[in-house]
Amino acid sequence: MSWLSELFQKGGPFFIVNTFFLAIVIGLIVERAIYFLGRGHLNAKAFLEQLRKLLSANNVDRAKKLCDATTAPVARVAKAGLNRLHRGEAAVAQAMEETMTDAVPEVKTRIGALWSLANITTLVGLLGTITGLIRTFGAIGDANPADRQKKLSDGISEAMYNTAFGLSIALICMIGHLLLSAAMKKVISDLEAFSLRFENLLAEGSSAAPAASRAPAAPTDDVSESA
Repeated sequence: MSWLSELFQKGGPFFIVNTFFLAIVIGLIVERAIYFLGRGHLNAKAFLEQLRKLLSANNVDRAKKLCDATTAPVARVAKAGLNRLHRGEAAVAQAMEETMTDAVPEVKTRIGALWSLANITTLVGLLGTITGLIRTFGAIGDANPADRQKKLSDGISEAMYNTAFGLSIALICMIGHLLLSAAMKKVISDLEAFSLRFENLLAEGSSAAPAASRAPAAPTDDVSESA
């Protein structure tokens, strides 16, 4: 690990600051990746088909248990609609819309911070470059000719280390932002499509139930015997 301590020594204080930001960036990307691959991920089409089969069998309780089996936004929206099923279409639509309003910020959270971190780390790297050069030219002015070459070499090395490190972190931020934004848009798109289809499914089921419960009356023939 001697090379690491030597790297931090050559990089200077702003190199250490950018290392702190790098830890934040990696933690943020990993947390969001786990979310999109874990509890935020659900095949909306397959889930809707499972709910369709349960509702066609009039098994609302099992449909609710299926929604409780996962914390994905799609399942929470479906559960909200099922809980208001007995109150009519308007209540179902309102409940699902409210749940979507709460779920969408959860999907988007902290992704936009990557773009800000890209700018911050770039500026910190440039600041380390400028301060390194200022310190270098200030030192070589008073140094003797024997030490001047070494001080100049160390100062330029510190400046380049800061520039390269800041730009590298910014590149990681931009790639992470690109990939996570694509995943976010897919989740939101699937959520909106699922909400519309599930709302239509519940509306069709609620309108079909009263029609099925109304059995046609058997015709009666009045037979009058004439005397």
